[in-house]
Amino acid sequence: MSSWYGSPIVSTDNEMVMSVNSVGAVFQLVYIALFIAYAERGKKMMMLGLLATVLSLIGIIVFLSLSFFDSWTRRIFVGFLSCAALISMFASPLFIINLVIKTKSVEFMPFHLSLSTFLMSSSFFAYGIFNGDPFVYAPNGIGVVLGITQLALYSYYNESSSDEDYTEPLIISFS
Repeated sequence: MSSWYGSPIVSTDNEMVMSVNSVGAVFQLVYIALFIAYAERGKKMMMLGLLATVLSLIGIIVFLSLSFFDSWTRRIFVGFLSCAALISMFASPLFIINLVIKTKSVEFMPFHLSLSTFLMSSSFFAYGIFNGDPFVYAPNGIGVVLGITQLALYSYYNESSSDEDYTEPLIISFS
């Protein structure tokens, strides 16, 4: 979504948003392709279905935004969808907070993911402020706050988790 928002068809002066997010999308597609190539058949079919669904939704959004909206409305439509996608991406690691607090361990919250999320959202927050684009700085500002929250939790519970070797499976398999 952010790549589409950054394209000159949707918003002007955001080529950097488009190029950075397009490179990220290529990396994600390579990762998904490798996962699908080496996954067992059941997971492979599920991932192919999810990938087809996501690509279909993106195609529908591109079609709708080009067919039914003028340039200003297209920017608002795609901008709000991009904001929602970015905020959900920034907030997704926070679903593990309950487990971190319950176990008093950061075993399931990777530090490098939290740090990279914070650094990436900080840089795009600054870019959005300098570029005057609320669809860039608003979700990334929320990402900065959520990144600080993750890093603070990591800092607080990392000290206590080094004393214990608590290991609880993140996902319990019933197969």
